[in-house]
Amino acid sequence: MIDKERADAAAAVSGIEDGATVMISGFGRAGQPVELIDALIEQGASGLTIVNNNAGNGDVGLARLLAKGRVRKIICSFPRQVDSWVFDGLYRDGKIELELVPQGNLAERIRAAGAGIGAFFTPTGFGTPLAEGKETRKIDGRDYVLEYPIRADYALIGGYLADRLGNVIYRKTSRNFGPIMAAAAATSIVQVDAVVPVGELDPEAVVTPGIFVDRVVAVGERAWLEDGVFVGADDAEGHRGDRKEGAA
Repeated sequence: MIDKERADAAAAVSGIEDGATVMISGFGRAGQPVELIDALIEQGASGLTIVNNNAGNGDVGLARLLAKGRVRKIICSFPRQVDSWVFDGLYRDGKIELELVPQGNLAERIRAAGAGIGAFFTPTGFGTPLAEGKETRKIDGRDYVLEYPIRADYALIGGYLADRLGNVIYRKTSRNFGPIMAAAAATSIVQVDAVVPVGELDPEAVVTPGIFVDRVVAVGERAWLEDGVFVGADDAEGHRGDRKEGAA
């Protein structure tokens, strides 16, 4: 019987090696698999290359992983926001490597990996420092730059519901990078609010089919933001917030 469910987040991230390339879903905090990231921190893997749209927010989730010194390099589109002080400090101190990728190119490079596309031409980035050293071509009078897929050893993804076969649905905008990252990684690990019986998910609503998922873990209802902080997430010092009475 196929059963991709894991008992807890620690079991789900077991085996991630030092030096691995790990994709992490999320657009800022939306869809970020905080429980899987916290479990990865406890697991201890280091020297990681992280692929994410951002470079962490505040002191929790991806930012906490960076603060622990576990990340060697990050590939992202938006490394600096008002609350990205962890990355900013590490980068200024020369403690982390950055590969900056325009957001559309990032999404397409990840998608190309899952689709088996060897490379593609895009106009985005042409004539800028981001295109230096890359092959260019003029197509129908327009200049393009050649970009290659981004593949990963692992993907950590925040979903909404899944079944034991690994079929996944997402909650609204938290879907963002999850589906393409699941297809682009050798091992895809998805955290969801709950794992439901096979047949309970409407096939028309399934966004990521189980063929792209290797492990799923139920972590309970996702913690939401309170005063700009994820309730229930560990911060850089390992302190976990508590849900306030009446919180959504």
